[in-house]
Amino acid sequence: DLATRELIDIGEAVGTIAAQAIGEPGTQLTMRTFHTGGVATIGGDITHGLPRVEELFDKRPPKASAILSEVAGEVLEIKDDMGAKTIHILPSGGSEKKDKIAYEVLLRRVPIVAVGQRVEKGDPLTDGSLNLDELFELGGTSKVQEYMIDEVSQIYDLQGAPVSHKHMEVIIRQMFSRVRVVDPSGSHFVQGEVVEKSSIHGANTELAESGENPIKTEPVVLGITEVSLNRKSFLSAASFQHTTRTLIGAALKGSVDMLTGLKENVIVGRLIPAGTGFPGSKKQEVIQKFQDDRARTMALEMEEDEVRARISADIA
Repeated sequence: DLATRELIDIGEAVGTIAAQAIGEPGTQLTMRTFHTGGVATIGGDITHGLPRVEELFDKRPPKASAILSEVAGEVLEIKDDMGAKTIHILPSGGSEKKDKIAYEVLLRRVPIVAVGQRVEKGDPLTDGSLNLDELFELGGTSKVQEYMIDEVSQIYDLQGAPVSHKHMEVIIRQMFSRVRVVDPSGSHFVQGEVVEKSSIHGANTELAESGENPIKTEPVVLGITEVSLNRKSFLSAASFQHTTRTLIGAALKGSVDMLTGLKENVIVGRLIPAGTGFPGSKKQEVIQKFQDDRARTMALEMEEDEVRARISADIA
């Protein structure tokens, strides 16, 4: 907790803390006057940066995105024909004539690679903002996470209001907390449905006990608006956006809200399962079970290490 400089308690609403840590500096910087003695600050106007932060967290496609390399390889040549540039990439282990891939550069874009430079799959070849969907498809989860943290940090750092990476990581983690069902197997899920990873883990455990094949899924990245609408709790989703559509959809499905989150408990006037309302809640049971399982695992690992140490001593 940055306010007290102490570790937070179990049951603290870290998502709220992270959202405030990112939103509050932006609010303060927007209200600040950016000129001192008639000279503009080096960082520029934060109002130009905040839409970019919103664009990233909502996963909106940029207007003129950078070109990303579809393969790992080497920049073979950069041709310039009357201002029309083309970047040629030779894939690793490929033949120069047969396998080289050409990327046409838009007039507004400038190449940021040089001939002979090594590029990896998903690396940008030109300037411009990256399309998160394209970067996720080519570079995977880690590249998207690193890019988002770097971009958001740069915007706030230029204004002298740095935000701790852990707050960004809490929000970014939610963007990767869903998967798309490819093969539902014997579960109640539908092919193409986007659900939380925890729901899949629970369903796979039940399928394994009954001897059926596990559910096949593929990772997805969602904007925070999509994540908010894609929740187990229909009350929480309805309180955010598309209230009528969400409630009608829940009614048609016969959905049941177990009231495990914060917003749904506030709506019905119950104590939220966080802070003083955490003891005795279902979330405490889940965390306690996780801690007990972790303690047992660590105890077994320590016993195995002791056995290995004794065997090594006997051999020596």
